[in-house]
Amino acid sequence: MLKLFINSWKVKEIRNKLLYTLLILAIVRLGAHIAIPGIDVVSIKASQEMFSTGTLYNVIAGGYNSRWSIMAMGIGPYITASIIMQLLTVAIPKIEQLHKEGEEGRKKITTYTRYLTIVLSIIQGIGVTFSYSSMFLTDSVFIKIYCVISLVAGTALVMWLAEQITAKGLSNGSSMIIFVNIVSNMPSGITALVQYGQTDVASIIKVVAILLILIVDLVFIVYINQGERRIPVQYSAKMAGRRTFGGQGTFMPIKVSTAGVIAIIFALSLLQFPEVISQFVTPGPTFQKVIEVLRMTHPVGAVLYIVLILFFSYFYTSIVINPNEIAENMKKNGGFIPGIRPGQPTSAFISRVVNRITLIGAIVFACVAMVPVILQWVFGLNVGFGGTTLIIVVGVCLDLVKSIESQLLMRHYKGFLQN
Repeated sequence: MLKLFINSWKVKEIRNKLLYTLLILAIVRLGAHIAIPGIDVVSIKASQEMFSTGTLYNVIAGGYNSRWSIMAMGIGPYITASIIMQLLTVAIPKIEQLHKEGEEGRKKITTYTRYLTIVLSIIQGIGVTFSYSSMFLTDSVFIKIYCVISLVAGTALVMWLAEQITAKGLSNGSSMIIFVNIVSNMPSGITALVQYGQTDVASIIKVVAILLILIVDLVFIVYINQGERRIPVQYSAKMAGRRTFGGQGTFMPIKVSTAGVIAIIFALSLLQFPEVISQFVTPGPTFQKVIEVLRMTHPVGAVLYIVLILFFSYFYTSIVINPNEIAENMKKNGGFIPGIRPGQPTSAFISRVVNRITLIGAIVFACVAMVPVILQWVFGLNVGFGGTTLIIVVGVCLDLVKSIESQLLMRHYKGFLQN
């Protein structure tokens, strides 16, 4: 991997993209230290310990809540807007048609997603301002309006920076921002693990066991991320004049985890939605009980989290992979799967393979995502960098490596993935 980055640094275009991506990520982290206007800094420091740890969704969506910054909502509203647009793609035929129109249709969907992000930011910004009402220096309505505007502007800035990384940098911008937010929160988890292991011999043994579990967890994540099912495809030979074209055999790769971290993020977004709602109103006993039940540390919340991961894995895969379209394109180009008739039988075969392999990937990812919860149940230790965070970090790292690799292959460099 070191050789990959050395080779990429030698290419001016890739080097500029790397530096541009790092600059954007530095700006995102800098925004974590700009306080919301009108907030009492003394009260912030006094409450720092109380709010030092947030929900996992807060970590991946921004992780700024503990610092009371103008980017307190992070990229969360943009993720939620993306989820809603994905759901509407299936529910509303007009949006589905836009999705099929290619680049122009995707641009319109992106525009709708931006508008929806701003609307959600305004709603959530009002809730955040309401939850911080005791921290303001004055009770002025104008200060609170200014706070909402600042929070919305912070989210819009993060959304714009994510799009800039996608357009001019390396890998997906939203994933990179989530990645850097998670990494920035890992030192606190490592510190807690070290302090936990300094008490007695039994604690040291528990820490070693936790580290071994996380290493095995990491191996499974990499294995599933890289795993794929290769369906053999044969193309018929065609005559053009006196020359023969085609007739070669190839394969169609289907990833074990097509949805990947998307299913995890979508599931977290829905699971944490009641806590977002609680920012607008003072939760009563019943609503507070619902929030506690839906947390992943509760058995009901854990089961629901697994179900949501399975659902979104199938949902996202069904959007990305269209068996009918694949079978039709293969038929038009004279391709067929050996032993399977072209047309509907091919589509049914691909659907069956995709469903089975998606189930395996979703179950493994759900089990891996539950590792930190299980560790908390067994050892009583909150390991914030296990399971879900590892899935996201590993997935983003692999996507980044593949992105750099493709850039190098275009310039005839030998990269990392071929070694």
